[in-house]
Amino acid sequence: QVQLVESGGGLVQPGGSLRLSCTASGNIWDMHHMGWYRQAPEKQRELVAIITSGGSTNYGDSVKGRFTISRDNAKNTIYLQMNSLKPEDTAVYFCNGDILLKNGYRFATWGQGTQVTVSS
Repeated sequence: QVQLVESGGGLVQPGGSLRLSCTASGNIWDMHHMGWYRQAPEKQRELVAIITSGGSTNYGDSVKGRFTISRDNAKNTIYLQMNSLKPEDTAVYFCNGDILLKNGYRFATWGQGTQVTVSS
């Protein structure tokens, strides 16, 4: 019914920047809540950022002031601009979506994840 695919991860030096993308495909009518989460090895999955259908945002404490979430509804895509990256940002980043389908049902799912590695 719907799939989320992340892209944009990779290896970057401390202080560098990356922009992640998450594109939804399928029988989509509208995107509601969308968010980014991350999970480092041996760590719990944590909230990075969320954005509502109205554009309101919320960020995890560890990324406030450095990361920005945005959305492009016409492209069924959300983004995560990551600046001033730190080694502790190293994790697999997952896209999460709460999506209204054309058949009237809401569907929540996760992407497969994209690896972000911050290392010198």
